[in-house]
Amino acid sequence: MKSFAIILIMLIAGCASPTTIRRMEVTGYCGCGKCCGWERGSWKFLKLNFWNRYISAGRSKGKPYSGLTASGTKPHEPVPGLFSTNSLTHPWMIPFRIIFFPWLLFPRDGTIAADTRFYPFGTRFYISGYGYGRVEDRGSAIKGKKRLDLYFKSHQKALNWGRKKIDVRKE
Repeated sequence: MKSFAIILIMLIAGCASPTTIRRMEVTGYCGCGKCCGWERGSWKFLKLNFWNRYISAGRSKGKPYSGLTASGTKPHEPVPGLFSTNSLTHPWMIPFRIIFFPWLLFPRDGTIAADTRFYPFGTRFYISGYGYGRVEDRGSAIKGKKRLDLYFKSHQKALNWGRKKIDVRKE
């Protein structure tokens, strides 16, 4: 009887770690040369190989730029999936999404850059106005516990986000 009570308490309480909310400075970035520090062509080839991208500053200056995150993944924005508030406000789009964009049925976390000394790769956050994201990158200007960078597909979206001090929920 005692073991049954312990199991019942564990089921009700859950085994998940508690979520924490912290006020952080959150900025936006994209994969452009301004945000990620790369340039087209190399002076080694007199800039004639303009189709190649090279890192323009730091320790790796002159090395090829791959566009991948520090964890080796391709950065992406969050996708809310089929069952989201967007589906509630635009229900007529559900059949169109199912037929033409079936890969958008499943939610996907966005890419976040953080200081990996405090938040290791895979740490999940919820940022209001952006959605869920996972730490997959580290930025050169991201130092400390209270700084995050959110990935956006375009430079204009990153500029529109700007720099905000908002509450961030760590999952």
